[in-house]
Amino acid sequence: MKRREFLKSGLVATTTTLIGTNAFAQTLQKAATEPFTFPAPVYRTLGRTGLKITIVSFGAMLTPETEVMEVAFDHGVNYVDTARRYMGGRNEEIVARALKGRRNRVYVATKIQPASITKEAIFRDVETSLKTLETDYVDVIQLHNLTDGGRIVSPEIREALVRLREQGKVRFFGVTSHTNQVQVLNALMEDKDRFFDTALVGYNFKSGNDLKEAVAKAARQEIGIIAMKTQAGGYVTDQLGPISPHRAALKWALQDTNITAAIPGMRNLNELREDIGAMGLKLSYLDELILKRYGAAVSPYYCHFCEKCEGTCPNGVAIGTINRCVMYAEAYKNMELSRTTYNEVPAAARASACLDCETCLAKCVHGLDIPAKMARARKLLA
Repeated sequence: MKRREFLKSGLVATTTTLIGTNAFAQTLQKAATEPFTFPAPVYRTLGRTGLKITIVSFGAMLTPETEVMEVAFDHGVNYVDTARRYMGGRNEEIVARALKGRRNRVYVATKIQPASITKEAIFRDVETSLKTLETDYVDVIQLHNLTDGGRIVSPEIREALVRLREQGKVRFFGVTSHTNQVQVLNALMEDKDRFFDTALVGYNFKSGNDLKEAVAKAARQEIGIIAMKTQAGGYVTDQLGPISPHRAALKWALQDTNITAAIPGMRNLNELREDIGAMGLKLSYLDELILKRYGAAVSPYYCHFCEKCEGTCPNGVAIGTINRCVMYAEAYKNMELSRTTYNEVPAAARASACLDCETCLAKCVHGLDIPAKMARARKLLA
C-alpha cells in the first residue's frame, strides 16, 4: 500500500485496524516466531572522552538480577550506568556481580549523591562506590540530578573530582539532569574550562525543540550526550494491541546522531531483546505511526518535565519532580525509587502544599491535569 493510500484508509487513527491488515499481521507473526539474533554492536564516540560505546547501552537502575546484564555484556554492550542511590546501594552490588570477569571490556558510569557537595562527601561517595562495585576505578563519575549550573561551577566539587582523577579512581566527569535540562546544558557549554565531559539527559520523541537544539550545540562542543527516559515513561497501554512502542522509541532517540547512546532500563531478558534489537535499525514510517499512537495514549499521564508550569505555581511546588515520582511508581512500578526521590523534595514544595489552594493556578503547556497529578502523588506518597 502506498503511503497516501495508507493515510487515506484511516489506519493512522486506529491501531486495531492498523495491526489487522494482512501485511502488518504477517510481519508481527513472523517477528514473534523467528528466533532472536543479537545484532552486531554499533558504536559511537562519547564526546571528548574518546570512549567508543554501544549506542544501546545498559541502564541498570531497575535491574534486579545479574543475568540480564551478563547476557548484554557477553553480546557486546560495553557501557553500564548505575548510581549510589539506586536500590539503596544494592544496584551497584548487582552491577559488580555482573562485571566479574568482564570489567576490562565494559565502561562503568556511576553517580555521586545529589546532596554530596563537599570534598569529604564526594570522596566518601566515590570510595563507597568503588568498594561496592569491586573495582579500582570508574570510567565516568557523574554529579547526580542537577537542576541548574550551581554544582557545575563549584570550586570545591571540581577540586575533589580532580583529586580523584589524579588518584586514578575516576577517568571522566559528567552530569545528569531531569529538571531545567536546557539550562544545565547551557551551563556546561558556557564553562570555559570545559570541565565536564558528558551529560545524561531525558530525551525522547516527546522532547521539545529547545532541548533538541541544546543537545545539538553541546554535541558540537564535544560533550558526550547520553539519553535516558527514552521510552517516555514506558507506560502500559492497550491502545496498541500487541505492538510494543519501546523499540520504536529507542530508534527515534538514536536517529539523532548528536546522541551517543541510550541507556534504557532492562529488567528482564524480554526487555533486553526488545531494546538491543534497535541497534543499527533506522526509524521507519511504521515506527512513527506507533509512536504517534503511543504518544496520544500516554498524554493524560506523561509529564514532559519542562518545568514551565512551576513558574505559575504561587506555592513553588516542585511539580516536575513530583510527576517524575508518580511516573516511577505507576510506570516503573518502583515505589522505593519513587519515595526516595520524593523525600528529596523540600517539604514546602511537596504535593501537600497544593491543599492550601482552592483553585490550582499552575498551568501545563501540554494540557496535563496538574491538580489530578498532585492528588495522585499525595495518595501514593504522603
